[in-house]
Amino acid sequence: MNFATLLLGIGGLGGTELLLIGLAIILLFGAKRIPELFRGMGQGIREFKDASKEEKPEFRDGPINPNDPTAPRR
Repeated sequence: MNFATLLLGIGGLGGTELLLIGLAIILLFGAKRIPELFRGMGQGIREFKDASKEEKPEFRDGPINPNDPTAPRR
């Protein structure tokens, strides 16, 4: 068993357990609502990926030299 399986605690889930979880989700959200839920999740992931691909702003003055006595201190 690897670390991720131990951390998540899902090492003992079998087919029956996954089927019961799936049925519970269908009962809670309804069969018509589940595709909308996953579509919204997909759009959110897509927007996150697009935002992470945008160019990062460059420093307009360049990097701060720590040995410069006139450099601003943090």
